[in-house]
Amino acid sequence: MASCRTMSRIRSKNTKPELAVRSMAHRMGYRFRLHRRDLPGTPDLVFASKRKVIFVHGCFWHGHGCKRGGSGPKSNGEFWSAKITRNRERDMRVRRELEAEGWKSLVIWECEVFAFYSLPAKLRRFLG
Repeated sequence: MASCRTMSRIRSKNTKPELAVRSMAHRMGYRFRLHRRDLPGTPDLVFASKRKVIFVHGCFWHGHGCKRGGSGPKSNGEFWSAKITRNRERDMRVRRELEAEGWKSLVIWECEVFAFYSLPAKLRRFLG
């Protein structure tokens, strides 16, 4: 029961990594909209004038290859493996749909967020 309660408290919006990316982009002078529901996948940050979007993905939830995302839970492994596989498939589908509509997308992983030296350069390269 305790793990169900814990997992139910995980947010999909306004997470600490997302807030950190938003704060950094804003300090760099970029202006954006949040969570536009009319776009595939409801991107975390939307730069409409540039037709670019950013997703801030949690390493565990989206199956990143880092140490945080690479190891699965000890209990109910089949369920979590299937769930993360579905998440990854959905992520690929959403990015293809955005590209087909003329949008460019960038994924920033949770483990990259607090790399204060490389993240601003990555944002600048993507946003121009």
